[in-house]
Amino acid sequence: MKKILGSILLLSSIFFFSCNDAAKESGTTTTETETINPGGQSSVKDDESAKDVVKIAVGSADHSTLVAALKQADLVNSLSNAGPFTVFAPTNAAFDKVPKETLDNLMKDENKAQLQDILQYHVYVGSLKTEMMEDGQTFNQVNGGNITITKKDGKVMVNNSATVIASIPASNGIIHVIDGVLLPPANK
Repeated sequence: MKKILGSILLLSSIFFFSCNDAAKESGTTTTETETINPGGQSSVKDDESAKDVVKIAVGSADHSTLVAALKQADLVNSLSNAGPFTVFAPTNAAFDKVPKETLDNLMKDENKAQLQDILQYHVYVGSLKTEMMEDGQTFNQVNGGNITITKKDGKVMVNNSATVIASIPASNGIIHVIDGVLLPPANK
């Protein structure tokens, strides 16, 4: 029994050290070949899995203003994570209703915190399908403010100012395309 155990230990040692020597000869080790993705979750290339909320927005010609705002506010990686998130995504036409000067001002570096607050007001942590929403229901958004749902004639409205015109499932939640930009209440 001691001979068998000794033989196994000897073979294991030879195998271990020979693998180590091969790695040294090739000039690589496991830690040298491991890479960290500095771009965050949003830069992971995956064309096979279902798209997350950001990738869906990026792929939509109707959401280029929203995507530009998410980039400016440094929120792309946050919304690319596992979630689940419910994103109320204003279309470009919705952003066109906002005065151009206001939108241009929000896109400035010095107003990043204000832009983040507005964009986070469009995000709920959890996945809310429209059939789960009820008239008068309120939801606490990422920025700490609340939105109120109104259901009338089969339509879902948010804060009586934006109508849900489409819903798109994503790998990390759901996107509700809306026809208006939601503005957080002044006093949170």
